Amino acid sequence: MNKEKILKAIANETRMRILTLLLQHNYCVRALANKLNLTEATISQHLKVLRKAGLLAGEKRGYFMHYTVERLVLSELARELEALATLSEIKTFCHGVDCDKGE
Repeated sequence: MNKEKILKAIANETRMRILTLLLQHNYCVRALANKLNLTEATISQHLKVLRKAGLLAGEKRGYFMHYTVERLVLSELARELEALATLSEIKTFCHGVDCDKGE
């Protein structure tokens, strides 16, 4: 799991909206474009970023590719963020006058 790629991918509001929709139902590009009032080309570009980050998988159904969220990737990221948020103690390594100098 490349956390940096994932965090960059979900930092975009449109991609978060796409993920939210895909968590509720599998959609193709056209359906997502209609729901979000965006062009299919725009949706395709966002889906490409989400797929490269490992957040989506696609399944060909007839002429259309339907996308689904890789929930295990999201769960793993959530666990790591939760662990980070629950750190109980922050260690300080500088003491005395050096702290004021930012060293």
